Amino acid sequence: MEKFKAIINNQEIESNSWLDIMDPTTDEVYAQVSALSAQEIDSAFKAAKAAQKNWEAIGVEKRTEFLIRWRDLMLKNEEDLATTMMHEIAKAYKDCLTEVRRTAEYIDLTISEYNDLQVLTFDKNSKGITEDITAEYKRIAKGVGVGISPFNYPINLAVSKLAPGLLTGNTFVFKPATQGSVVGIKIGQLAIEAGLPAGVLNVVTGRGRDIGDVIVTNPLIDFISFTGSVPVGKRLMEISSSKDLVLELGGKDAAILLDDHNLENIAKDIVAGAFSYSGQRCTAIKRVITTDDIAEKLTPLIKAEVAKLTVGLPSENPIITPMIDKKSADFVTDLINDAIKKGATLVYGGSRDKNLLQPTLLDNVTVEMNVAWEEPFGPVLPIIRINEIENMISIANKSNFGLQTSIYSKDVDLAYKIAEQLEVGTVNINRRTQRGPDVLPFLGVKDSGFGVQGIKETILSTTRYRGIIIKK
Repeated sequence: MEKFKAIINNQEIESNSWLDIMDPTTDEVYAQVSALSAQEIDSAFKAAKAAQKNWEAIGVEKRTEFLIRWRDLMLKNEEDLATTMMHEIAKAYKDCLTEVRRTAEYIDLTISEYNDLQVLTFDKNSKGITEDITAEYKRIAKGVGVGISPFNYPINLAVSKLAPGLLTGNTFVFKPATQGSVVGIKIGQLAIEAGLPAGVLNVVTGRGRDIGDVIVTNPLIDFISFTGSVPVGKRLMEISSSKDLVLELGGKDAAILLDDHNLENIAKDIVAGAFSYSGQRCTAIKRVITTDDIAEKLTPLIKAEVAKLTVGLPSENPIITPMIDKKSADFVTDLINDAIKKGATLVYGGSRDKNLLQPTLLDNVTVEMNVAWEEPFGPVLPIIRINEIENMISIANKSNFGLQTSIYSKDVDLAYKIAEQLEVGTVNINRRTQRGPDVLPFLGVKDSGFGVQGIKETILSTTRYRGIIIKK
């Protein structure tokens, strides 16, 4: 069993305490990472603060060169990174490889998007200007950022925070999710190998109950980007020393079917949207809302697609792999049992072997059942039968989440009108809910998030304007 040390000021930190990283597939310890103290966390912020001005001063060309070297090293080490992810989060190996490659593309897009940013200029010929002046507004780094990433995309959702912020001249204290800490440390090691100066990227690890509050309350923080659970996100909003927050939280994304056109293809799209990586995605389709008539035709088609899903070990590249831990598997099991007890129809699945749950399809789910409202973050899909469009909209909006919704209809004009009534960040018409393409803004409302992500949006959220006005 290997031990991985946290990184502060480009130095590996000797730890007096270690945190076990479990392999969800075997439920055995895979590795250990440093369990840092509050004092060590504070030293990471001091290192980031001390490094920030020099990092910004070296210029965007040098920072771009670093990002390119970092990208290349990730691709060079993609098999090791993918294998590490597979053991830490039980994601299929091929999907782990895809994540590394997508992250490399994200870095390229970040560089391109930054190059397209324009400096705002004004002079006496500009609208609203009466003085003989020249004004220039550039975006500059905010300073020291905190990046906190989730377990399900431990490289992509880390780098989507770090790459734009580093390119614009910020420094970071980066806290990966516990399951994802090893690969988080590894990308930090690759950053050092790529030539990142000391203190620019500090990777801190440890028990959330010990250091969670410490990480988000340090007075040196200028901004925070967090992806994770709703309770932690709300706690962060309450105690954070920075009011400059971007939060990506949960979802209860609905697929609303308005008619029975193209049902076979829609069934395939829904199953792909609901069950990829065992449904452990904020953008997974987590409920289908449609009429009785459509449900009678659709349910057998979805069942047939669910039955085709491969189930097994991550090394075998199935769609359904073990869930991240026993607690999560228990939660999904309880949702399924509650629904069946209250009258839902178990169409497919429902069984379990340790952390590995069979993909489960439930029909005749009602609003009295917990699975109609709770985010399972697992491989279960409920079908809710509602016969009036107004009630479909009401049920979709009643959720405390507001991330995404899909609407399937041959009448795009009607779908668009409904989309305008939905209380979510994004509505997909005739496509499943999903994150991306990465150049698109990504956002949620209500308990699904605060602020906007996406490449350009993250560049903007990690920078501020500085104006210089010269009177002639």
